[in-house]
Amino acid sequence: MEKKSLVAPILYAIFILIGMLFFTVFILFFILLTGKIYYVALIITSAVVLYVFNVLTLFHFFKRKKRKVTFGAIAGVAILVSAISPIQHEYKNRIPTVDAEVNTYEYEPFTNSQGVAILDEQTTMQLTDSLPKMDGATALYPLYASFVEATYPKKDYSPYDSEVMVNTTPDAYSNLFNGKVDMIFVAAPSEAQKKTAEQKGLELKMTPIGREAFVFFVNQKNPIDRLTIEQIKAIYSGKVTNWKDVGGNDNTIRAFQRPANSGSQTALEHLMGTTPIMEAPSEDIATGMGGIINEVSKYKNYNNAIGYTFRFYSTEMVKNNQIKLLEIEGVAPTKETIRSGTYPITSEFYIVTAGTENPNVEKLIEWILSPQGQGLVEKIGYVTISE
Repeated sequence: MEKKSLVAPILYAIFILIGMLFFTVFILFFILLTGKIYYVALIITSAVVLYVFNVLTLFHFFKRKKRKVTFGAIAGVAILVSAISPIQHEYKNRIPTVDAEVNTYEYEPFTNSQGVAILDEQTTMQLTDSLPKMDGATALYPLYASFVEATYPKKDYSPYDSEVMVNTTPDAYSNLFNGKVDMIFVAAPSEAQKKTAEQKGLELKMTPIGREAFVFFVNQKNPIDRLTIEQIKAIYSGKVTNWKDVGGNDNTIRAFQRPANSGSQTALEHLMGTTPIMEAPSEDIATGMGGIINEVSKYKNYNNAIGYTFRFYSTEMVKNNQIKLLEIEGVAPTKETIRSGTYPITSEFYIVTAGTENPNVEKLIEWILSPQGQGLVEKIGYVTISE
């Protein structure tokens, strides 16, 4: 009789187990679809705890209060430990990012976009055929989109499937090297990009068309308002690791970097010179600056974070009020200080070509360097090369 009395509880336990397995598989499938893999341990632990609880209840294990308390304590610790990872991830996801994704379609030519600058007069050059294929960095897309609207025939120029594309700086250089485009609008090439061009037998022609400020930023709540170049070098070499050493709070510095060959990472390398850049943890390397193709550089806006980008991108395209641009050597990055040369970290941006046979490329470059073209550079918000 006693053996028969166990049949029903055992079958019920098996039924519960099957149900819990189906539930766990469903939840895991959902997690894999949403990308929240860090919930796996919590889901499995919770399912096991629930299953064991049901089975032990069936076999009247919890007749004594002490057993309930012991099981509850063990189960609570197990669930709490498995919940550490998702709690950390959700906390990080709630921290605002330094900048948001830029919708590049807002700068597409001939779409009545406010992001495109329009000349007040008829252009002195109009292209009708053999349109130069171009690509460039996201931060410069408003600029060359305005050039296109001024000189190209009116039609659809999708940012990702036309003669006028927009990508990350590394992708733009790659497209130039592989002959997919005639010209690109970018920052100066990295040493690795120069080496790639040399290996392919390509001679890069760099035509400066404007000037821009390389800027560093921190959280608005960070009391630091200014740094010197030597302090920046000390931070990014790993020599200085606490904000108190540069006049801030007693807090570890979290110095974000960009991937190799990106425009801003190359700018940092030029600034650092012979000073080695410390190796950044993978979670502190932002992935890119491009709208839809690549997620824009998302520097987590920790109170102790510092990052870098270019002035126009941060102030005109992103317009994030959660960060502040730092003064460098006591000078704020503005158009006026770039123009006067008082802001100490300015750099030129370029049209880069690699031996294109398109006859209109040189014509377009000449026009961009003309008073009309430089007028657009100024009107968009950059500083012209001629000043």
